[in-house]
Amino acid sequence: MAILRRYVAEIAVTLAVLAGSVVITFGEAAEPPRNAVAGWVCAVLACAALFLRRRYPTSVAAFTLLCCAIYYPRTDPDGFVLLAFAFALYNAASTGRIRGAAIVAAAAMGGVAIGEVQSRTGRQVDNFAFLLMAGWFIALVAVGAVTFYRREAERTKESEARRRATEERLRIARELHDVLGHNLALINVQAGAALHGKDPAQSEEALTTIKRTSKDALRELRATLGMLRQADTPGLARVAELAEAVGAHGLTVRTEIDGTARDLPPAVEHAAFRVVQEALTNVARHAAARTVVVRIGYTDHDVSVQIDDDGRGGPLGHPAEPGNGIRGMTERTEALGGDLTAAAREDGGFRVRARLPLRAAK
Repeated sequence: MAILRRYVAEIAVTLAVLAGSVVITFGEAAEPPRNAVAGWVCAVLACAALFLRRRYPTSVAAFTLLCCAIYYPRTDPDGFVLLAFAFALYNAASTGRIRGAAIVAAAAMGGVAIGEVQSRTGRQVDNFAFLLMAGWFIALVAVGAVTFYRREAERTKESEARRRATEERLRIARELHDVLGHNLALINVQAGAALHGKDPAQSEEALTTIKRTSKDALRELRATLGMLRQADTPGLARVAELAEAVGAHGLTVRTEIDGTARDLPPAVEHAAFRVVQEALTNVARHAAARTVVVRIGYTDHDVSVQIDDDGRGGPLGHPAEPGNGIRGMTERTEALGGDLTAAAREDGGFRVRARLPLRAAK
């Protein structure tokens, strides 16, 4: 059944060609057909070639044309072999071999014209029939080309839909990583302090911070879900809240503004906030720093965020290993046409700097 479904078009054309040839051959009341064996061989070969049309579309069209070139001038009566050629010609164009199909169609009309000129028994194809044949061949190539371009458009549309779906999944993954990763990292640090701390007051302070941070995590998660529903997204105005949350771990966080603060495109505002959030999370988890400086720079063309800490920065001149956090920050900035660097500073510590152009986000 699978083979029948795969070759249903080829089988239908073959049956039509052979059945039509049988009816015409045995329906003739005149003298026996001329070169009947050669005619049947050409008909069978033309139909058999159709089963290779998917692999060799242009070659099959040329071969069926050759069968027609042998069949019609040398055999009687005229059968339906031309139907096999028409199907092969359409197939070649519909699979994208439009130029090859056009060349084969032109060769067919050229062959008919040459045959008519060299015929010694008078014209077999009058002007009307010749123009009608040319019109059919042109129509077959044109319809095949339209079919090909329509399929290509559908494939492009499906590919674009898959690409957008992938980007959306990555965006959601980044959002969840940023929202949950930041707050859970703070909770983990405070839980360790509460677990191993010997001072009850210090443990109570850590538990209070855990409660506040978990509340912030829930709020952030709701905001993220709201963003996925096209609600408002967090922006740079909330950097102070991030600084306060990280400051609860003993870090001193200072915020500096270069230039005049201004309204930013929502995508830029949100990406800049997430870069700051992820960078502060990494400082709290890995840097063993005491001081962090967050610099936000505004210009007419872009906005930049720079996070410097005085912790252990790693080998000087070598970029940081791209974990999920740095990879997510890089993807955010590059998606908006910006750039991000993350590496150790010359005077110690670590620096994350992102530049986001404003024009690309409009």
